Amino acid sequence: MFVTQRLLQACRITLFSRDNCGLCTQAKGVLSDVWDKRPFAYKEVNLALPESNSWRELYDFDIPVIHISKANAPEEQVSAATKAVKLMHRFTIQQVEEKMDQVEKK
Repeated sequence: MFVTQRLLQACRITLFSRDNCGLCTQAKGVLSDVWDKRPFAYKEVNLALPESNSWRELYDFDIPVIHISKANAPEEQVSAATKAVKLMHRFTIQQVEEKMDQVEKK
């Protein structure tokens, strides 16, 4: 039952990053370690791409940034970014898992 419930409440983590970003590489390592213990849906938004311009305007100097939401939640929208459950810059496995717990309890 618990495993089934966890799967129904699975999280999606969206990573906002850029190529050649050392902190982004570290963040991917942390997320990989979290995924090994607690799988989640994953999406990456590269701020260097033209289609990411609105996200770049918001997060250009804050990357890496992760948004954590329920896996079945609508796609991330810039207009709702202030309400997102997020972590910025440097974060630990424990911090990511705490945010995942927060999202799953909603």
